[in-house]
Amino acid sequence: MSLLAVGTVAFDDIETPFGRAEKVVGGAATYITLAASYFTDNLKIVSVIGDDFPEDELSYMKSRGIDLEGLQVKTGEKSFFWAGKYHDNLNERDTLDTQLNVLADFKPVLPASYKDTDFLMLGNLTPAVQKEVIGQLNKRPKFIALDTMNFWMDTAMDSLLDVLQHIDALIINDEEARQLSGEHSLVKAAEKIHALGPRHLVIKKGEHGALLFEGGKVFFAPALPLAEVYDPTGAGDTFAGGFMGYIARTGDLSFENMKRAVIYGSAMASFCVEKFSIERLKELSNKEINKRISQFVELVNFDADIEL
Repeated sequence: MSLLAVGTVAFDDIETPFGRAEKVVGGAATYITLAASYFTDNLKIVSVIGDDFPEDELSYMKSRGIDLEGLQVKTGEKSFFWAGKYHDNLNERDTLDTQLNVLADFKPVLPASYKDTDFLMLGNLTPAVQKEVIGQLNKRPKFIALDTMNFWMDTAMDSLLDVLQHIDALIINDEEARQLSGEHSLVKAAEKIHALGPRHLVIKKGEHGALLFEGGKVFFAPALPLAEVYDPTGAGDTFAGGFMGYIARTGDLSFENMKRAVIYGSAMASFCVEKFSIERLKELSNKEINKRISQFVELVNFDADIEL
């Protein structure tokens, strides 16, 4: 089944306690589609870049089965650029520079072949752009997931609340869930957010795992303890790509399958942080992914053999 990802394809400058990577490939749609490409080969992307984006990186994306017809290339302009520095705990970061460049006046245009997509992942863009993408579709996809951030809650809440009424799943972190709902308890936050439209809610908690809510049902997926974490950039988008890629592969929207999708998303995110930029995602094998899924299973598997 087809999966369409909408978001940024960009350059990043990243500094962490473990080193620095200058002008490396980043962007939400990049991470989403590369992670999803390990599960489905019917991938489409809508984004915009300048003519400074490396042709070899575009060729690599094509080699992963990613259809780039919806990727706009603006001649004589520069791609979106972000620079950030992570604190020692890697949970906090400072934005050093943001250059919108081609993103400043980005108008998404869906090619005709994209308008009947089965699954849609709306990466972190303005809510108005996310809503515009939905409006260009010929029919409603089987499942629509959306990512957003605090900035849009501060500056475009009305637009955000509007688009939330048209999606199936919201994927955000715990801080964003608390701000959107006005509740500190994540259980109460989930109830409030469900009432806004999304039937499914995934709350990412970084190194503390992820929570899946559907109605009154809750599932918790732990984060895999890693010996080395070099760069958290893109981990959330990689999670979303693994999550949506698995759902697109299986076509199963049951809560039980959503639970599996959260584990697959968590596994892909755990690979992402092991190197800078998309480097770890580019060298993965199916054998490695299967092994890591087994590690997640072992992490939470136990027998309650004592009866009280």
